Amino acid sequence: MFEGKTIVEIINMGGFTMYILLFCSVLSLGVMLAKLASYRRKSRTGRVEFMASIKSEIEKGAVARAIALCEASASPSAAVVRAGLKKHGHEEKIISNAMEREIMLETVKLEEYTSIIGTIGNTAVYIGLFGTVLGIVRAFHNISTIGTGGISVVIGGVSEALICTATGLMVAIPAVIGYNYFMKRVDTFVTEMEYCASETTDLLTIGKP
Repeated sequence: MFEGKTIVEIINMGGFTMYILLFCSVLSLGVMLAKLASYRRKSRTGRVEFMASIKSEIEKGAVARAIALCEASASPSAAVVRAGLKKHGHEEKIISNAMEREIMLETVKLEEYTSIIGTIGNTAVYIGLFGTVLGIVRAFHNISTIGTGGISVVIGGVSEALICTATGLMVAIPAVIGYNYFMKRVDTFVTEMEYCASETTDLLTIGKP
């Protein structure tokens, strides 16, 4: 069916919904690549090594140096620890609350734009089905207008219309996989932030009455 046809011609066979799906595909891919690069940058600093260095500085009494180490890292956990270190000398509750607020802020940053991928994953199939329905309606309308044709003409029109459904699936499946992957990464980041917050609280309040 596609022999001798260019990409533009194939897209035109599916109608205007193909251009919507093409836009969704490019947008989804762009967001996924940006998030992958962002998460890779944020996870460069290992939690164990980072907390070991923070613990070493705190035991030396060099809180300012520990804060500098946090500021030099792009890790969300570093931002959480920094929030706690800045409350050094205060009560445990104040330190803990500062880090909890930072965890919420960092979680929002981590989830930024992921809703775009999730929305595309949930709606791309329906956009494709909408294009298919329009294509089938157009095929029957053309047959009724011309007054000629048969089952072969109907099948040809339906097969062209189904391009939209196939394209919708091709756009939706990677988007759903990407969204689930990013949500798992966010959960991992949140777990690490909570662990670091707990450890920092212990480091800053140990020995206090």
